[in-house]
Amino acid sequence: MARRLAKFKRPVKHAGIPVIYVNDNFGRWRSDLPSLVEHCRRGKARQIVDLLRPERDDYFVLKPKHSGFFSSTLETLLRYLGAKRLIITGIAGNYCVLFTANDAYMWDYTLFVPSDCTVSNTPKENREALSLMRKYLKADTRSSSKMKLARTRNGRRGM
Repeated sequence: MARRLAKFKRPVKHAGIPVIYVNDNFGRWRSDLPSLVEHCRRGKARQIVDLLRPERDDYFVLKPKHSGFFSSTLETLLRYLGAKRLIITGIAGNYCVLFTANDAYMWDYTLFVPSDCTVSNTPKENREALSLMRKYLKADTRSSSKMKLARTRNGRRGM
């Protein structure tokens, strides 16, 4: 998943779509992205962190719970960016991705959750989460390779 997501990030950025990292606080509660990245690199996820390391022009939101929207600045940032559609990816599909997608749906965003750019504890749990998002949140869950990205008008970025 991490390799596919890293590959997908290139055309997303080329299309001018902002990339937002929404990360757990891991009990650290400081909005210090470099320290959080280094903390994560010390664990078992070192290869994943190195593949998906945020770039200088990426955005960063710290979240206290599963949903990226719950008690975070994500909605404010998305309004600032003029977002109407969201591409949601990551770990874990059956918790964080699902809960974030649910809240995004409640905020009336159009959702794309590429099936090859999200992962859960088991393949079965991932399939179930994607099925729920497709059925109840009207999420497009095609693979990232099947998504058409286009630059937006008037300097606004989007999908």
